[in-house]
Amino acid sequence: AGPKLTPEYAKILADFNARKEHGENLQTQAANCRPPGMPGIMRMPYPIEFLYSPERVTIIMETDSQVRRIYTDGRPLPEDPDEAFNGWSVGHWEGNVLVVETIGINLENSLSEGIKPTENTRITERFDMAKPGVMTVTTTLTDPKIYTEPYTTSINYVRQPDWEMREYVCSENNRDGADAEGRPSM
Repeated sequence: AGPKLTPEYAKILADFNARKEHGENLQTQAANCRPPGMPGIMRMPYPIEFLYSPERVTIIMETDSQVRRIYTDGRPLPEDPDEAFNGWSVGHWEGNVLVVETIGINLENSLSEGIKPTENTRITERFDMAKPGVMTVTTTLTDPKIYTEPYTTSINYVRQPDWEMREYVCSENNRDGADAEGRPSM
């Protein structure tokens, strides 16, 4: 059904959709080879790899050869984080479930089509091995400026032991141009 938006963000989305219907070029900057960032990086249709080490979980994504570091050493989230495509993440274990909080998301990322984060956007993820070979990731987005209530989605990842990670460098094979205002023109 989509997120329940505040009146301000419902208008932002309605305006975005109206501009799109009139044919305006409204692609994300990912079409210009910028990483999709959080939360989009976790929904890309390319392999991801989880590396577990003491005090950290590292997620390597084939998409844009991106890396997420989730610190599990007990540190708090930074009080004034620099913006980052994948934000700043800390996690803890609740039994076999990894619970991750992420803040400091780049304000040019897309949370969903037409909706960008604010400095108060928080993402909570729960990584759960639901059954052998299947990990369910439940993602909750909260931001009182954007959402009237937390917005939760989930996705399943299926273990593919025969897959290999490949190099993914968007700019090496990017055949998309840009219009006069620098927007992607694919």
